[in-house]
Amino acid sequence: MRLGMAAKAAGLAFEDWHAWSETAGNYRDESDCLSTWNSMKGEGIGAGTLFAAARAAGWQDTTDGSPAPVHPVFDSRPVNRQTEDRSERARTAQEPQTPRREGKGTFADPAALWSRFEPAPAAHDYLTRKGIAPDGLRIASAGLTIAGHDCAGWLALPVWNIERGELQSLQLVSPEAGPPKLSLPGCRIAGGALAVHQDAPEGRPSPEAFAGGVAYLAEGVATAASLYQATGRAAVACFGKGNLDTIARALRQHYPGLRLVLCPDRGAEHQAAAIAAGIGGPVAWVALPESCPPNYDANDYAAAHGLDGLAELLKTERTPPQRFRPVSAAELVSRPPVRWRVRGVLPLEGIAAFYGPPSCGKSFLALDLLAAIAAGRDWFACRVKPAPVLYIGLEGEAGIAQRVRAHQARHGIADAMRFILAPLDLRQPQDRADIISAARAAGQPGGVLCIDTLAASAPGMDENTSADMGEVIAALKALQAELGGLVLAVHHTGKDSTKGLRGHSSLLGALDAAIEVTRTDDRREWRTAKSKDGSDGDAHPFRLEVVELETDEDGEPVTSCVVAPEERAADALRRVALPGGGNMRLAFDAIAAALKDARAYGMASAPPGRPCIPLETATTAAGNALPCEPKRRRERAQAAITGLVGRGNLGHAEGWIWLS
Repeated sequence: MRLGMAAKAAGLAFEDWHAWSETAGNYRDESDCLSTWNSMKGEGIGAGTLFAAARAAGWQDTTDGSPAPVHPVFDSRPVNRQTEDRSERARTAQEPQTPRREGKGTFADPAALWSRFEPAPAAHDYLTRKGIAPDGLRIASAGLTIAGHDCAGWLALPVWNIERGELQSLQLVSPEAGPPKLSLPGCRIAGGALAVHQDAPEGRPSPEAFAGGVAYLAEGVATAASLYQATGRAAVACFGKGNLDTIARALRQHYPGLRLVLCPDRGAEHQAAAIAAGIGGPVAWVALPESCPPNYDANDYAAAHGLDGLAELLKTERTPPQRFRPVSAAELVSRPPVRWRVRGVLPLEGIAAFYGPPSCGKSFLALDLLAAIAAGRDWFACRVKPAPVLYIGLEGEAGIAQRVRAHQARHGIADAMRFILAPLDLRQPQDRADIISAARAAGQPGGVLCIDTLAASAPGMDENTSADMGEVIAALKALQAELGGLVLAVHHTGKDSTKGLRGHSSLLGALDAAIEVTRTDDRREWRTAKSKDGSDGDAHPFRLEVVELETDEDGEPVTSCVVAPEERAADALRRVALPGGGNMRLAFDAIAAALKDARAYGMASAPPGRPCIPLETATTAAGNALPCEPKRRRERAQAAITGLVGRGNLGHAEGWIWLS
């Protein structure tokens, strides 16, 4: 990043930095490299950083009159310390000839520099070599030195800002074949363009230039010129493929009706297709023949096949797939149903959340769920499809280790489960890239990635603002898009737990599934708060059983907990052999209804977590249901309860009643 910022300040293009980055061990692809390049702002880092790094690596300025390397950091020749000081003095001696900088890291006003240049002659070597006209181009005057190159006589291309209509930089092109294109240090190329059209004599993108309603977009000015000559329509030079997307979006915003045709160099077709699909509106792209070598462009094609041949090629333009396609009812119903990771609870793919108040047992429950997925065992009677699991624990490393040990002691080791216990920030592209790399190395793609907790994964965020929460949601979606499978976040409820997930409501809307965990005294349960095409609201009680792991150095036991499912009241009702009729059946139904509103659990000798009501409450409920005189209801209710306890329908001890 530091060298990239310095390279930008020195006027190097993305292609230069990309070629160097490709040699790195952690290089992924050009798209990732471009994203990093575009994120570089360069505050506080100038071109001197590049020269300092080059010297530290063994580079030195030449002293024989030949120009210094344009990419000094790429040159690994041994240092000659005897000439180092002289070369520095030689470089310094040239600096007064360079236009003065105005402000920190900023070159002299490009417009003022441009005004001193003369119009380019048609006989300029670069123009004749490329077969293009000099319209709107100029020649750099003496005294301009960039990256060690004396640019006098070089072709100067104006770089216009589309939004403000201002000259934001200049690109300098050597008349000789080989040396690279350079830009003014401190002046950004990104976001700048040059229009080629008879109504754009200075290369400024304007309504007049786009009066024809069509604009071709190319990487370089020679390609844009060939496109204009072949079609008579406006063409736009974007100064590198890394700038194609920026310019296309700017043109779409300022000229909504303008039809854009992207003409990438050979090898960048996939990027053009992605840009075309992403910007919307009237847009197309053209691919050069596959037989063409990499970086071959429309200018090369025109040189080989003539302008008429290029015009014929442009007729083969492609458009993005239609975004909206109506489907018939028969097509709709024939689509496959939702695929489940945990039947009726969690989908095979998407984003989900586990949430609840502190100390409700959600992390224990999440670990139990993940271990079930890794092992492929049913979870709370829900069928599970096995998958590899990566658990990112961001709170309490020691506690996580003990929970895993306790779970393994009860259920055995899940070989398909891996852990990351290191701080990170999901909003940072590099952190996401590292997570993706680790997940791929562990064979996790297509499985389940769990982040515990969501708040710890985005330190400092304001969960209540849509902007901050939107960043986190985008990060979760980016991980899911790269890895596939399911991304599961463990989160908290707010101060009022009845309002669900803590923070901005956009989080719940972005989820494909959500599991809510609650606790009332010692009563814990989970339910599906959101499940597309699943069942919402079914409660599943559970308890935490203590597991003793070992004793510490003081002889005290080291413990943790594991999840143990409890029987639901509805399941208990189905299990009990109901009385055949009469008063006992009426009393049983009334007591069962009262137990649904129970606030006490596991009382007296009742099983842990089993709903219980006082005997007096059961007697009153049963009496009110019996068809007899009011003065006999209590007596008949007591008799019915005695019979139900004797039959095993109800449990009774110490004044408490429960379903046995």
